[in-house]
Amino acid sequence: MLHPKTTLALALAVAGIASAQAPAPAAPVSTAVANPTYVSIPMEITVNRPAAEVWKRVGKYCDIGEWLQVACTITAGKDGEFGAVRSIGREILVGKTELSYTYTQPVQEGRAYIMYHGTLEARPLTATTSKLVYTLVYDNSTLADDAARERDLTQRRTTFERALNNMKILSEGGTLPPPATKGGGKGGAPKQ
Repeated sequence: MLHPKTTLALALAVAGIASAQAPAPAAPVSTAVANPTYVSIPMEITVNRPAAEVWKRVGKYCDIGEWLQVACTITAGKDGEFGAVRSIGREILVGKTELSYTYTQPVQEGRAYIMYHGTLEARPLTATTSKLVYTLVYDNSTLADDAARERDLTQRRTTFERALNNMKILSEGGTLPPPATKGGGKGGAPKQ
């Protein structure tokens, strides 16, 4: 049996060790948006080439670099395979068919997650014509107000309609015009 003073000393030592341990880590900051508002931007253009030819010309995952006239590299996986990541928006290939693909952007630490998906498809119309369909779906709730949301939607639509026109030019054997300069309102990389 221990002496009462020894027992008290041991109890104080154990309490001191317990209180000297590192504090519990802070709770992680949520990147979830409390009240998302989803918008979609459906766009399309008719191309005077069969869908399979169109897709062969502009449908590889990093072909976006050519028709958006920006740099694109595959940073993980292989171009065209599920899970491939391209440098533009760190976008991840999450779905595909013979003539389409769908991508998303990842959650990024410390930033609100504005769910963002895009789908590009070459759709046959006739034996010699097709339609390119590009649809964006994203959360615009983190923008300041309705005016900011409208500016954002207009900018995205302008950027991707220009991209569709560039895809049409390339698919029909043409040469792209030089990329638009920043601030010119006619191009540049997509704001994502």
